[in-house]
Order: sequence, then structure tokens, then C-alpha cells
Amino acid sequence: MARTVAAENSARVLPAMTPARGRPFGIYIHVPFCATRCGYCDFNTYTPGELGGANPDGWLAALRIELAQAAAHLGRIPRVDSVFVGGGTPSLLGGSGLAAVLDAVRAHFPLAPGAEVTTEANPESTSPQLFDQLLAAGYTRVSLGMQSAAAHVLAALDRAHSPGRALAAAREARAAGFDHVNLDLIYGTPGESDDDLLRSVDTVVEAGVDHVSAYALVIEDGTAMARRVRRGELVPTDDDVLARRYELLDARLVGAGFAWYEVSNWSRPGGECQHNIGYWNGGQWWGAGPGAHGFVDSVRWWNVKHPSAYAQTLTDGRLPVADYEHLDAGTLHIEDVMLRVRLRDGLPANVLSAPERERADVAVADGLLSRAGDRLVLTDRGRLLADAVVRDLLD
Repeated sequence: MARTVAAENSARVLPAMTPARGRPFGIYIHVPFCATRCGYCDFNTYTPGELGGANPDGWLAALRIELAQAAAHLGRIPRVDSVFVGGGTPSLLGGSGLAAVLDAVRAHFPLAPGAEVTTEANPESTSPQLFDQLLAAGYTRVSLGMQSAAAHVLAALDRAHSPGRALAAAREARAAGFDHVNLDLIYGTPGESDDDLLRSVDTVVEAGVDHVSAYALVIEDGTAMARRVRRGELVPTDDDVLARRYELLDARLVGAGFAWYEVSNWSRPGGECQHNIGYWNGGQWWGAGPGAHGFVDSVRWWNVKHPSAYAQTLTDGRLPVADYEHLDAGTLHIEDVMLRVRLRDGLPANVLSAPERERADVAVADGLLSRAGDRLVLTDRGRLLADAVVRDLLD
């Protein structure tokens, strides 16, 4: 099992790490700022009143220090195959701020030729000028948080943008010259209907994007939405309804020329997100920013969460690591199976043990997995039960 090193026992000092050759290497940058907090969100984000004096300028200064320390800490500096700026709301930094983020990466890590560089953005904080600036800075992909095209669904999620703004933002990004534009959807919000979802999918198709991510709503403990559910104001969506919604959106997207390449992700040919594929295929990455997670050389770590504590730790000359763990062979195997089985390319059967291959045979007989040469691929029914398939394989 993974060994967690307690924070009080010098957990903030990462062990020596050398990125493995031949595996994708990415950099994830976490931007912790949001104008408002969505009712369903439990990410490490902060509204202006929660920052305690932290601000984007101080965060960027601290980020530069972390990236410099990261390059010094690694046993070798790898070429970076992908950069992903997530949040939070990275677009609140504006075009110049996001250009400065990418400059900070380039100052310490060489980007591979054709490296994918992505930023997330909320539709209400974008503009044609922003997309022009991002393209000029070297970004190659934009991921927009749409969630829904239905006004009452956006209201239930506490989203700030209007139903039409995501469509307009996607078109602006395409007009600026972005070949790769993603729209995120959430399905299963209390009060959403099948027609609401289908209208949202049709809006995505109309936007002309080449990538769609769609996730079933998970009502996390501690969120405003969870409190509304406890008070009886909202009724969670039934699992059978969630399964039907998945089938509806999948059929609509396939009919429009998209294909699934991961259980919750669809793209047109060539539109797959390479950064996320790196995660799912056992790649390595440095996670920078408050609360960011990284994984290099069998070591996984996570940074302190609050932007003020993050900046102060770096100012004190230390990496802002809250804790870390060494992943042993058994844990790495579990995660490898869990992630790769979700991909359309499937799971190579030879990574499974003999008992696991026998359980895979049962899943094939049950119509949950199919064989594609030497790989095991989820069937349409298997995608609906992907977590259960993983549990059964590893049981």
C-alpha cells in the first residue's frame, strides 16, 4: 500500500525525484481565484473575501519561485509535453496574467515541439481580446466551463454566466484561431430534464468545438448544494436517470461526429486532450500552485491549500508541500488499471495478473468488456458501470 509520511515528520521536504524517461511529462498550474463560489464546488478556490490578503500578483510571484525550485529539485529537467492551467478561474488573470504564467514555465522548463498548452476559463470572464492574447502567448487549447444551456439549471448550480455566453465564448475562441476548444457539461442537476440536457448538447455541437467533457453531478459534503439537499430544497437525481442522461448525450454527440476516448470525454478526430491522456496513461507531472498535486518517480505530493500559506512557505525558501506518499508497486498497479480501463484504447491484458485476467473473462462474458486484439475495452454498458468493472477486476 501507499506509505503516507506525516506532515509533522518533515513531510514538507520532498525526497529526491528523477522523471522517468519515455513517459509523458506535464505541468499543472492551479489558479485558486474565483469571483463567486458555485454551490456544487468543493475545489480549492477562494473568493475575494476568503483570500486573507493574498492576491494574483503575490500568487504569481510565489508561482515563479515554486517553478524555479521544482527545476532545481528534479534529478533532470524533462521536456514538457503539456501545460494545463486550471482552477478556480484562470481567466480572471486576464491575457497578460496568463501569458506571464506560461513565461514562468518556459523560464525553467523547455517545452517539447508541439506541446499542448491549455487554460480553463469561465465564459463570463472571457472576451475576443482575451483569446487573441492567449493565442499570441502560446496557448493551444481553451477549456470553457459551460455546464448547461438551461437558465434554471445554471441557477441551481449558482453559475454566474447566462445560457448563451458559453456558446458565444466558444465561437470567439474559434474566431481567434484556436483549433482546440473544449466545453464542459454537467448532467444530473436537480431540476434538469432530458430535454434540458439535449438542448445543452445541441448548443455544444452548434458552437463548433472539437472536444466535450461531461460529468454527472456529484453533490459533495460541505458544499452549499449539499446543505440545500439536507434541507429538502433539492432532490438528488436518481442513478438510473443519470445513466439514461449519459446514453442520451453519448448518442447525440456520436451522431454529430464526436467519439468517446475516455468515459467522460468525447472529441472530434485529433481533438483529444493530451494533458489528460498523460494522466490516464501513467505520465508524470509537477503540480504547482496552492493545493496542486504532483506525481514524479513513484512519489505523489500535494501542496498547502491556502494562497497565503503557499506564498509564505515559498518566501521562506521551502517547497510548499503539505504531504507526500511513496506509491508501491501494488498501488501503482491499482491506479494503472483504474485509469486505463476508462480509455477507448482499452487496457492491455498483459498488465493484469492471472486471477485478474480470469475476472476479465467474466466481465467479457457479462458484456461489460470486449476484446480488441490484446486489449480490454469497455462496452457501452460497461461505460455506465466503469467503477464496478474496476472493482471486480481488482477484487
